[in-house]
Amino acid sequence: MGPYARARPRIHPRAAAAISMAGAMDLPAKGGFSFDLCRRNAMLAEKGLKMPGFRKTGTTIVGLVFQDGVVLGADTRATEGPIVADKNCEKIHYMAPNIYCCGAGTAADTEAVTDMVSSQLQLHRYATGRESRVVTALTLLKSHLFSYQGHVSAALVLGGVDVTGPHLHTVYPHGSTDTLPFATMGSGSLAAMSVFESKYKEGLTREEGIQLVSEAICAGIFNDLGSGSNVDVCVITKGKTEYLRNHQLPNPRTYVSSKGYSFTKGQNCLPTGRAIEKTGTRVLDKGIDLDTENEQLQCNHGSSEACPIVCKLNNSHRLGRLFSEQLTHQCALHALPEFGIMFIPAAMARRRQSC
Repeated sequence: MGPYARARPRIHPRAAAAISMAGAMDLPAKGGFSFDLCRRNAMLAEKGLKMPGFRKTGTTIVGLVFQDGVVLGADTRATEGPIVADKNCEKIHYMAPNIYCCGAGTAADTEAVTDMVSSQLQLHRYATGRESRVVTALTLLKSHLFSYQGHVSAALVLGGVDVTGPHLHTVYPHGSTDTLPFATMGSGSLAAMSVFESKYKEGLTREEGIQLVSEAICAGIFNDLGSGSNVDVCVITKGKTEYLRNHQLPNPRTYVSSKGYSFTKGQNCLPTGRAIEKTGTRVLDKGIDLDTENEQLQCNHGSSEACPIVCKLNNSHRLGRLFSEQLTHQCALHALPEFGIMFIPAAMARRRQSC
C-alpha cells in the first residue's frame, strides 16, 4: 500500500445484510408510468364499484382586452346539482389591487385557490415593495392546480394591468394556460364565445368593452341552464379598478307585489300567557322558543293527572303555523285529538296582538 492509498472503509455487518437483502428484492424499474392502479380500478369496476366522477357545474365567465385595460364579466348563479343555491353570488375574486380573477367550477375550490394566491401576492408586495405582476399570479395558480392533477375543480379567467401592460389568461383545472385577447370559460362559454368571435375587434373603448362583455354573459345566461341571474363586470385600467356589481339585471322578479302583503285587522288575535277555551278546543300558549331544538313540554289538560303526552317541536316549522298536526309524540298519538291540544308559538301570538 503506497503512502497515498486509502484504506477501504469498514461496513457494519447489519448494513451489509441490509444491502444484500435489497439486492435480492425485485425493485421497480426507474422511470415510466405504472398501470397497476389502472388494472385495479378496472377490476373494481367489474365488481360493481362506481368510480367517483366530477360534479357538473354551471357558470359563464369571460374577459377581454380593450385599448386601456381589461374587462372581466361573470354571471351570478350558483347551483347545487339541479338546485339554484344562490341567485346573486360573486364569481369575480380579488387577487391584487390591479389583478382580478373569475372562477368557474366548484365554488369552494375557486374561493380557496384565489384567496391563497391573493395572500401570497400580498406577502410578495410586502417583501418587494412593488406592484404585483399578472404573470406572478398566473404562475402561482397554474403550479398549484397542476400539483393536484385536476382534482381541484377551478377553471379561472385571470386579468390585470401591470407595468408591462394589460394581460388576460385562462387557467384550466389541470394547470394548462392560454393567453388570448378574449376568453370564455364555464358551461356557458360556447354561447359567450359566439358573441366574442362575431363582434370583438382590436382597440375597443371602455364602453364598447363593457357592452360586449355584458352581451356575452347574457348569451350564457339565456342559453345555458347552469348560468343565470345578473351580470357582474370588473374594469381594470392602469392605477384604477372598477367593480360593477349587478351591472345588468336581465331577470327581474316580476311576481313581487309592490304593495306587499296586508292582513285584515282584528283577525285571530291571541293573547299570551294563558289558556283560552274556544269551541271546545283548548289552546295552550307556553311561550315556545322556535330557536330551541327539541324543546320538551309537559302538557296539562286540566284533569287531576298530568297529560302523558310529551311533545317535541321540530325546529324546521315555519313561524305562524299551528303545530297541532306537526307534533311528534313519544306516547300514543290518539291522545292528542282526544284532548284537542294546539300549541301557539309565543312569537306568533305577540305578532297577532299587534294587529
